[in-house]
Amino acid sequence: MSEAKRKPNILWLCTDQQRFDTIRSLGNLRINTPNLDRLVGEGMNWSNAFCQSPVCTPSRASFLTGRYPRTTRCRQNGQQMPVDEILLPKMFADVGYRCGLAGKLHLASCSDQKIEARIDDGYHDFHWSHHPQPDWGDDNAYTARLSAKGVKWENLYEKPPSGSAFWKNGIPAEHHQTTWCAEETIHFLTENRDRPWFFSFNCFAPHHPFDPPAEYLERYDPDDMPLPKRNEAELAGKPTFQQKDAEWAHNSPGEFHSGAMTDQDRREVCAAYYAMCEHIDHEVGRILQALEETGQADDTLVIFMSDHGEMLGDHGIYFKGPHFYDEAIRVPLVMRLPGVFEGGKTRDGFVELIDLAPTILEVAGIEAPRDRLQGHSLVNETAEREFVFCEYYNSWTHPDAYGTMIRTREEKLVVYHGTGQGEYYDLRSDPDEFENRFSDPTASDAVRRLMQQCFDASVFTMDPVPVRKGPF
Repeated sequence: MSEAKRKPNILWLCTDQQRFDTIRSLGNLRINTPNLDRLVGEGMNWSNAFCQSPVCTPSRASFLTGRYPRTTRCRQNGQQMPVDEILLPKMFADVGYRCGLAGKLHLASCSDQKIEARIDDGYHDFHWSHHPQPDWGDDNAYTARLSAKGVKWENLYEKPPSGSAFWKNGIPAEHHQTTWCAEETIHFLTENRDRPWFFSFNCFAPHHPFDPPAEYLERYDPDDMPLPKRNEAELAGKPTFQQKDAEWAHNSPGEFHSGAMTDQDRREVCAAYYAMCEHIDHEVGRILQALEETGQADDTLVIFMSDHGEMLGDHGIYFKGPHFYDEAIRVPLVMRLPGVFEGGKTRDGFVELIDLAPTILEVAGIEAPRDRLQGHSLVNETAEREFVFCEYYNSWTHPDAYGTMIRTREEKLVVYHGTGQGEYYDLRSDPDEFENRFSDPTASDAVRRLMQQCFDASVFTMDPVPVRKGPF
């Protein structure tokens, strides 16, 4: 970090619904991600990073506060973030940082075609676009940019038509929301180079629908794509939520008919998803180049991650829901800041996304509010965990789904409260999570032990321990 600028900038690159296995240098040789590969080489990678909910709003509320969804009380898509919660950008704004955002925030409902309601979130520059479809008119800053160019999203989408029920031809990269997010990021970091800043890049991709720009999709031959990880017999032993979603994604008949897909359909969807990830990679590269050209690369903490994963057909399921497979809850996490995070190193210890807030505060030299934060700084390895905890409480689809999960290196337990259903996987013998042994009498001791551990975790994640003012 330069002598003239002691406070590091914070560049938080958060994608939406991106799996952990979508970076070439980390093992996926079918995808092209040269810029993220470079970031991995220059920064530190956490190979076992897990979100605290497999759905957007509760996950984002969690990592933006450093608190579990049950603690923030923001547990559902469509719910309003309580006004007394304190977001990380607010903490930075309070100490003099210029804070900005481009893309999603999704801490409140935006289903009434209005910009989502905001609490005092700390963002000075707020270029909001929940998703690229022009549902809000020019209240969507991305739509407003297209309008200023004389371009309409609907005139560019599906040109030519894909002919598929499962993937679409998105608009050209030049006019794409991911590109717009990158351009807003570059403008912000260029204009604020003389003061410390905090910026959230929150593109909608690679969230479904699977609709990359055609120029990226043509780089992926569906015949070269892997088929999803699934076992034809496994669904009979899985919870009813999975059985329903394996037929219709999100249990929404008439929309995405997962159960009717052919292997060719599945390969084509995989190609489209990878193409979306490669487009993200390209825009990340442009942002990293702008940091270098403005002389800010050594003074900026760069974070790359996603809010949750994507099932992508594994176990017969697409999108997300009350599902706690690693594909849904494990995400990429890379951080780069010279002198703080060792370049080219991977840590494989378990970490949670609530650990990001205390990490970023420590890097910036800002005192963390210990009476609020539940995560632990990742600046050193002592914060890595014995297990990770995740929750889904009527978070989006399946209003009767209330689930908690605990995962260790060797086992995973999920309890669906009030239903009598659950999942237990012995990851030593079944790393792909095919055989649900929740009701297996030979696994009853393990289920009981993990259920106790999960119950303990649910109690200890209610809130940080308050300071006792007196003996009574």
